[in-house]
Amino acid sequence: MIDARTWPDQLVLVRHGQSTGNVADARARAAHAELVDVGERDADVPLSALGREQARAVGGWLAGDPQAPDAPQVVLSSPYERALRTAEAIVEQARAQGREVAGVRTDERLRERDLGWWDGLTGLGVRARFPEEARRRRTLGKFYYRPPGGESWCDVALRVRSLLASLREEHAGERVLVVSHQAVIMNFRLVLEALDEATLLGLDETQPLANCSVTSYVRGRAGLRLQLAGDTTATREVRVTDDDVDDEPDAPAGRGAQ
Repeated sequence: MIDARTWPDQLVLVRHGQSTGNVADARARAAHAELVDVGERDADVPLSALGREQARAVGGWLAGDPQAPDAPQVVLSSPYERALRTAEAIVEQARAQGREVAGVRTDERLRERDLGWWDGLTGLGVRARFPEEARRRRTLGKFYYRPPGGESWCDVALRVRSLLASLREEHAGERVLVVSHQAVIMNFRLVLEALDEATLLGLDETQPLANCSVTSYVRGRAGLRLQLAGDTTATREVRVTDDDVDDEPDAPAGRGAQ
């Protein structure tokens, strides 16, 4: 049994703010298109204007709301543009409110799940262009299926387990903030809460993570204990404009849904 004292005191997981890929994916699905109109590679997809506001709102919430988790001592981020800029905006806003917050460090284990051949396609596009793979995915299920050249959810879970081992070794007793992507954060829940496949996929279907939602854990006698799950308190007052569509995917698709 792992000594609870080796865990961080607090682990806060934040999904990146809305990206231009999220917006493009919503438009593609609404138009029944096969491709998501995103010019950048997945690692370079930026935040939308709304996404930047969401990130600042989370930073202000962590710095100033007594009901929020405590300000972090360690900040880790996916190296992908949309996550890294979210983390930087959170830190900048918290510092503007007088809180001492560490600078952002990137860790490639927090990167988005690699969709391989499916990158840039909507669900319709996958079914139209790779019908055999679409059938194989239905047979294997979302959790175990690995797109050609990509990763399964199990592959992501292995990255998460490795990162958690590093956190126990390097940041025991500290407050840690992690900014990452939906599939990665859901796999944190898989590992930390000892979920099975059916429970995890049920949560992913019924409680999808909104952009800049907060999932947090605090250290207890047996390890980390869930405190908040997909909480959107920080971003409830952030307004959506005509150019910023708040998108949550309803099916596996290309990069815009991540």
